[in-house]
Amino acid sequence: MRSAPHSIGRLAKAGLFGLLAMCVLAGGAMAQTRDVVVFAAASLKNALDDASASWTRETGKRITVSYAASNVLAKQIEAGAPADLFASADLDWMEYAASRGLIKPESRVNLLGNTLVLVAPKGSPTQVPLRPGIDLASILGGDRLAMGHVDAVPAGKYGKAALEYLGAWSGVKDKVAQADNVRAALLLVSRGEAPLGIVYKTDAVADPNVSIVATFPQESHPPIVYPVALTKESTNPDAAAFLAFLRTDKAKPFFDRQGFTFVGKAASGS
Repeated sequence: MRSAPHSIGRLAKAGLFGLLAMCVLAGGAMAQTRDVVVFAAASLKNALDDASASWTRETGKRITVSYAASNVLAKQIEAGAPADLFASADLDWMEYAASRGLIKPESRVNLLGNTLVLVAPKGSPTQVPLRPGIDLASILGGDRLAMGHVDAVPAGKYGKAALEYLGAWSGVKDKVAQADNVRAALLLVSRGEAPLGIVYKTDAVADPNVSIVATFPQESHPPIVYPVALTKESTNPDAAAFLAFLRTDKAKPFFDRQGFTFVGKAASGS
């Protein structure tokens, strides 16, 4: 009978060690299966959602994407938000991240290109010849032009540059409805709350309630380039694998379908 407490003690210790081992194994499994967290420009949503779903089907590993304006995402990463991958809609905000040591520079690639367009609600009879000297203010009348914030949101910055090139900015600068991101600007037009908006071609393709009424000349604004990079703090090995996947011919159709162009040639493989 005296040995019973010792037996119970040995069993308790064995049980404790077993529980600890299970916790360690479970923790290791969780670390290995942790979602890849991507911070991506709002205009990437449809294409990146499709690409992420394809990668998950192929690998069984999951992607969690947070969409917002590139400036917001860069500031969130700077503030310590736990992202593995940053996909910006312009070079400026990636440079911002790079200059503050927020990305792994060797992982940075220019992935995609886009086109800047003028949209109107579906069925609108509005015709806008985007040429130098256009009086866009008269076309708007008392209404507003939807754009991303012109001092921060990439689509807004591209839009302002294009309007300045065409000589139209001074006439419309007080008529601009500035949105937090390009998809928010698109929504204003889609809902009929603004008669015209400046967005990317890919945004217009994604919304059946708008029509493209004109395309801005390429020379009217800086080239639209989407750089992607791993964040400095990322320790998830799956993040690099997902970034590599985004550069392949397997991922290319998801971006082509939305109107993006690949910068450079897609890599073969998975």
